[in-house]
Amino acid sequence: MPGYIGLYKYTKQGLASIKDSPRRIKEAQEAAAKMGIRIVGVWVTMGEYDLVAVCDAPSDEAVAMFQLTLARLGNVTTQTMRALSEEEFAQVVAKLP
Repeated sequence: MPGYIGLYKYTKQGLASIKDSPRRIKEAQEAAAKMGIRIVGVWVTMGEYDLVAVCDAPSDEAVAMFQLTLARLGNVTTQTMRALSEEEFAQVVAKLP
């Protein structure tokens, strides 16, 4: 399955209810699983982003639906990147002229 990296920033609403964040992370993981998305891991980070998640998903559309579902709740803003595995990257490079 394709890999994705999600970058998240807390909103004012998310910060106001920060103590609920561990529960919200678990709920997000459960929602992702129902969409066929496997969450590899979630990390709380320092710097430009507050959270980083790595996942495998069946399609770009599935990830878009998941990220929009999270964003609609109002606790985080999202940014998503498609991530190529080492094997996928090697296949792309092998096709270069």
